[in-house]
Amino acid sequence: MSLAEGVTLFDTAEMYSGGASERRLGELASGHYVLIATKFPPSPFSRTEIMPKELDASLARLGRTTVDLYQHHFPSGRVSIPRLMDLMADAVDAGKVKAVGVSNYTADQMRIAHAALARRGIPLASNQVQYSLLHRQPETDGVLNACRELGVTLIAYQPLASGALTGKYQPGDRPSGFRRFMGHFRGKGMEAVVPVMALLREIAGRRSKSPAQVALRWLIEKDIVLPIPGAKNGRQAAENAGALTFSLTQAEIEALDQATLAWRT
Repeated sequence: MSLAEGVTLFDTAEMYSGGASERRLGELASGHYVLIATKFPPSPFSRTEIMPKELDASLARLGRTTVDLYQHHFPSGRVSIPRLMDLMADAVDAGKVKAVGVSNYTADQMRIAHAALARRGIPLASNQVQYSLLHRQPETDGVLNACRELGVTLIAYQPLASGALTGKYQPGDRPSGFRRFMGHFRGKGMEAVVPVMALLREIAGRRSKSPAQVALRWLIEKDIVLPIPGAKNGRQAAENAGALTFSLTQAEIEALDQATLAWRT
């Protein structure tokens, strides 16, 4: 369904389901023109030096000879950023990686990675961090500004705040599973989201769109931000893609900005 709706970028990681996610994505993407992003390492305990071997393993699972975007999943005391970026650059030179990205990096860590890659003549393509109307810390912790300064795309994960911005959950109607322990789905946290959802519904209603589509569009309107929403079924995939079919006015963007100021810190 995602392919049918024009979506061509798919993000996964070596760590997801012990490599099974890469394997399944490779199977589904076979024969289609898509961009695939994946991530190193396989565990939080991995060290820098295993990256070349793990990249080869990811490529084998994906059934590809090159990956479009290869990302460092999270900073770690076990991984030297300059040394890892040097290995990433080697992979680019070898034709195994087309673009290098990072994930969950601070502004300072981004600058270290950017400088290390620049010494090899390679740009830092992206930093994948949590960003949504209900998680606006990239605007205040320096990450968004660093992305603009360095020409790096901010890839926004959890752009619908784990479903809190879909309108599916109401106060007194807590979800099951891990979401029931998250702040947006508990007590005052859930109550605080109510006026945000009311505004999303109002804006969505004027366009016959959904609140989730408006929440995604708010991110898309930012010139260097690319949201990557998840989808559990074809209906959700099609709805996510619908965020590409309209624009928000400046007044609507500013209204959403003002309604979610509390989530900047």
